Amino acid sequence: MFSRLREDIASIIQKDPAARNAWDVVTCYPGFQAILMHRWANWCWQRGLKWLARFISHLARILTGIEIHPGATIGRRVFIDHGFGVVIGETAEVGDDCTIYQGVTLGGTSLTRGAKRHPTLEAGVIVGAGAKVLGSFTVGAGAKIGSNSVVVKPVPAGATAVGNPAHIIKKETGSADSGSAQLFAAYGVTPNSDDPVSKVLHKLIDHAVSQQEQIEQLTKAIACAGIRVDDIAECEKLNPAQINSLVD
Repeated sequence: MFSRLREDIASIIQKDPAARNAWDVVTCYPGFQAILMHRWANWCWQRGLKWLARFISHLARILTGIEIHPGATIGRRVFIDHGFGVVIGETAEVGDDCTIYQGVTLGGTSLTRGAKRHPTLEAGVIVGAGAKVLGSFTVGAGAKIGSNSVVVKPVPAGATAVGNPAHIIKKETGSADSGSAQLFAAYGVTPNSDDPVSKVLHKLIDHAVSQQEQIEQLTKAIACAGIRVDDIAECEKLNPAQINSLVD
């Protein structure tokens, strides 16, 4: 038990530059306190003390603002940062070294009793603030969920999910040493993780501008050749900078 506590404290200090020492973590970090109380609640739940387990979970929610059902499975070194408003359902599974930020929901979409209704987060998953992961699917190891994303389908290992509904950005091909430890990404923010829909829109805008320029050149060439073309009302030219700013 004490070895797991030391692991939890060391993990929080490593991931949060605001954590000064172990005493800070034990006394002032609601995520650490919520997970500690969840272990007590889960111990009771596994031994048939259902009401006591739910009551401990209820006290933890009052004290920390974090609601973890006593039936949920929480791995080692899980860090719930800030934590207020986090909800983790009964059949949710959170793997080792996962990080969950405030306002996250690991929720279920089924009303079937006894069935697996909530998501499974494999090791090292990062879920950004306000994200909702809804359903009985798996988020692969090392995946990242962007803040305020709504995820309703599986996320491959190492990928990033952003948007509402979430779009999957495939993991970039790593170098030869890609097997080494990944750098921690706060709030699931990673370089070059733009929304794929936004990227497609930018490409379409660029294509439309290119076509506009080609049509202007063709029109001038036709006029120079002395070919008469019926007058067509001029349209306002596309302003790519203005349109791109709306897409961002």
